[in-house]
Amino acid sequence: MRIARLAKIVATFYRYGLDDFLVDRPRVRLLHWLFRLTPVPRDLSQPLPVRVRLALENLGPIFVKFGQVLSTRRDLLPEDYADELARLQDKVPPFEAATAREVIERSLGQPIAALYAEFDDVPVASASVAQVHRARLHSVGNTPGHQVAVKVLRPAIKPVIQQDLALMATLAGLVERFLPDGKRLKPREVVAEFDRHLHDELDLMHEAGNASQLHRNFIGSDMLIVPEVYYDYSSRDVLTLEWMDGIPVGQIERLREAGVDLKKLSRFGVEIFFTQVFRHGFFHADMHPGNIFVADDGRYIALDFGIVGSLTETDKHYLAVNFLAFFNRDYHRVATAHIESGWVPKETRAEELEAAVRTVCEPIFNKPLSQISFGMVLLRLFETSRRFNVEIQPQLVLLQKTLLNIEGLGRQLDPELDLWDTAKPFLTKWMNEQIGWRGLLRTLKHEAPQWATTLPALPRKLNEALSGQTTELMVQGYIQLMREQKRQNFLLMLIALLLVVLLLSGWLGH
Repeated sequence: MRIARLAKIVATFYRYGLDDFLVDRPRVRLLHWLFRLTPVPRDLSQPLPVRVRLALENLGPIFVKFGQVLSTRRDLLPEDYADELARLQDKVPPFEAATAREVIERSLGQPIAALYAEFDDVPVASASVAQVHRARLHSVGNTPGHQVAVKVLRPAIKPVIQQDLALMATLAGLVERFLPDGKRLKPREVVAEFDRHLHDELDLMHEAGNASQLHRNFIGSDMLIVPEVYYDYSSRDVLTLEWMDGIPVGQIERLREAGVDLKKLSRFGVEIFFTQVFRHGFFHADMHPGNIFVADDGRYIALDFGIVGSLTETDKHYLAVNFLAFFNRDYHRVATAHIESGWVPKETRAEELEAAVRTVCEPIFNKPLSQISFGMVLLRLFETSRRFNVEIQPQLVLLQKTLLNIEGLGRQLDPELDLWDTAKPFLTKWMNEQIGWRGLLRTLKHEAPQWATTLPALPRKLNEALSGQTTELMVQGYIQLMREQKRQNFLLMLIALLLVVLLLSGWLGH
């Protein structure tokens, strides 16, 4: 079976002329020549990036999804390839309703009639991994049953995925070995990253957890609605969510007819993004128009939570520093922040990185702010950073992808959207809260429980560590600790004496 699948992949690559990638490699030029002896018809009428997209579409849903993930790695791909892969649509024919019912009943352990008062056999959406049906829960007393969306994993999808992933890993190894830029593109790492994403999507409880977290983060929000998860009707293969009625965000005319304020909606998108990133450190990382609806009251509705990103406090801090430095055109601070955060090697000269950043940004900043794409600024910086051996962090790649989605969506709703003007006040306020006295109080409050546990146990732990007298290093550590303690005691005594003197001088002055 794997040999037949591999044969189809090779034939598809040849059909769309992807063997052109092998021309410049002497060791595989013979293979390139042998390809041309096959009877497979070729279609070379389109540019090579377009042919790559067509080949992936021809190979089926798993390769389509791989192309979508690959399109987010603009730090690795030329722009024309990334743009073309971003056009891939994850739409496949639905599977039979009887099969969907069988999966639900087997996974949840009850008949459909016992689970749902109504179940629509016609799916409302179908993709490579799962499809969605509309249903209604049973009434409880006088309370009518809630309308729900039931997401059902495709049956027998896991063996197919495992087979294609194994073949992708093999192809990635060949790309790394034979293509001129193969090692820099890190194809095996990209396939491994895709493997992780795909396996997360194959466990719908993973998506349920993501949805629940986002739902909690935005309870009572006047900008975003996240559907509630019904865990009693969910499992690894089935996910039941609150049904959401709304207008797809890409249908601009329908939004206008419904009286939605498009300018306000575009600003909401930016604020939602920065709120998720900097306040929560947890963000929906798949916010393309197909996953976003608009409710009657003008709020966004988020759907499909298979891919999310998370950020540490350190990530958030350095991101905010970088964003604000960009806003203020402080390229030296951009460079030093990259070095401090570890995103570039410590030995990198800040002046060289500063010059490279300035070269990228200055031509862009000469345009009116409303015409500047901040997402494109990041892309240019990723390209520039290659020569500084920047290790692009996976969470930052997801962040960059999401920012591009949000910015593109915002500009579609309001062509005059100034992302900079919308984002800068938010970031400035956030940084002031983190660095000022409010930030100090928040940190003390957060750390207090840990101190309350650690400090009383410190003498005992120190005694236990020293009781064995196992190493000279431990003794030296104890001596150093005593020296530090003496120094601190001396400083405290000095401060106390100064206070006494000040009090006495004040008293005598009266």
